[in-house]
Amino acid sequence: MRILVLSDSHGGVDAMARCVEMTEPNHILHLGDCWADAQALRRLFPSLPMEQVPGNCDWGNTEPAERLLEYGTRRILMMHGHTRHVKHGTMSAICAAREYGADILLFGHTHQPLVDFDGSLYVMNPGAVGAYTAPTYGNITLNGPQWDCAVYRL
Repeated sequence: MRILVLSDSHGGVDAMARCVEMTEPNHILHLGDCWADAQALRRLFPSLPMEQVPGNCDWGNTEPAERLLEYGTRRILMMHGHTRHVKHGTMSAICAAREYGADILLFGHTHQPLVDFDGSLYVMNPGAVGAYTAPTYGNITLNGPQWDCAVYRL
């Protein structure tokens, strides 16, 4: 299973569509900023399952800021990260992931791509797909007991 992870699209619907066409994912996760962009992507690819959380630029959105998803035996905690203050460090988000029993923590907000693995928890920030100079996106591969997270430049 391939999961495309997008964040901080900020109007970059075309960039997100290119990511979908290149990676041919089974699922899409959008980590916020901007909710309407994810909805536009959903209209372009209606057969692809998509989950999303709101970001700090998604004013007035009342959807949960964090979501725990399960894909087979893997648990993924997705958030934008602003409610966990990830611009000042990821410890609060990592603690939340551990409390939820997550295998993968996904967050955005900082626009800085990151992949880290400590042996039990992947931490990934796909960066900003809406960045004008260097858009980035994330990919999660789940294949039975094998799993991997990576970030790529578009």
